[in-house]
Amino acid sequence: MALASTTIDDTWVEFVTTKHSTLRDELIVHYAPLVRFVVSRLGIPPTSMLEAEDLVSYGTIGLINAVDRYDPGRGVRFEAFATARIRGAVIDQLRALNWLPRSAVSRVKQVETALAALEQRLGRPAKEDEAARELGVTSERYRQMLVEAGLSILSLDAPLSMFGQDDEMMTLGDMIEDATTPGPTDATEKKELLTMLSSAIDHLPERERILLSLYYTEELTMKEISKVMDVSESRVCQLHTQALVRLRVAFANPSLEGAPKKLKATVSSTSKSARGRRVGKAAS
Repeated sequence: MALASTTIDDTWVEFVTTKHSTLRDELIVHYAPLVRFVVSRLGIPPTSMLEAEDLVSYGTIGLINAVDRYDPGRGVRFEAFATARIRGAVIDQLRALNWLPRSAVSRVKQVETALAALEQRLGRPAKEDEAARELGVTSERYRQMLVEAGLSILSLDAPLSMFGQDDEMMTLGDMIEDATTPGPTDATEKKELLTMLSSAIDHLPERERILLSLYYTEELTMKEISKVMDVSESRVCQLHTQALVRLRVAFANPSLEGAPKKLKATVSSTSKSARGRRVGKAAS
């Protein structure tokens, strides 16, 4: 039976102190719905051969890991702490099963290269038919490539781009605030990152901006967004991937003709800060 909200904090305090297995089981049951929510938002293509319950099972492994490692004293909400671990557990298991094809990484690079070249020439976001012609494929094949590419950019450890030198590439994880190592520059860096992200999103086509708003702000699932936008769920997945690839290109190539000026002005200093954090963590 799920714990009452009025007792959850006390349960966490007692569990952290005693590590009692009964309390652990109660916490896992209480937060079980979070697993289904996270899995539903992962954007795994609906044509997948995997059953939804398989994904939930993989996510539950991440939830258990989060319960075991969570420290309420850090002031971070458990839901935020657990979400990344649930998502990561699903992706790790898919990779272990060789479900994520090796070609997916190459698809990301191909699509990124094409979009970057087009935006350099056109000075604006490329349309789908333009991207397809650049790649020498049909529009239908381009959309399938987006599905394949989308499978490899769900992890926080995925580089923001395939471009640039290795020591200059940030991962999505570098863009997330590390609550365990707060510092005096955190607020400034977070503000810069938000400015960068806002500028890059403003540069996206309107349809993709709406999709990202529905997904990340309104927290709708892909299925719910498909109903709002009156397109198929697979189409929503394709558009979501295309938007993420555009953002990756913008972060990695702020000097592009079509890149927003605010992004050009802030990406360099933020990239250096992210590299500095990695160096600091490696030295500690």
